[in-house]
Amino acid sequence: MPQVITMAVPGIFCGDCRQAIDSAVGAVAGVSAAQVDVEARTVDVAYGASAALPRIVAAVEARGYRISAFEVGTQSVRRAS
Repeated sequence: MPQVITMAVPGIFCGDCRQAIDSAVGAVAGVSAAQVDVEARTVDVAYGASAALPRIVAAVEARGYRISAFEVGTQSVRRAS
């Protein structure tokens, strides 16, 4: 069963943002699905055991987007600004 991470990404504003994040996250081995919600400014990623969570986070940040918080299952983590 895949794990799901939900990331709060305040810099998401448009379809270009959606496309950039989709392609970055989709390139991470083990990611089975990604959904970017422009209005909510969140990214939901389903991934298997072969995908390391730090690689998913790094893929988003490498595109220039800051992740302000994320939630994995029932664990919520806030990141410093």
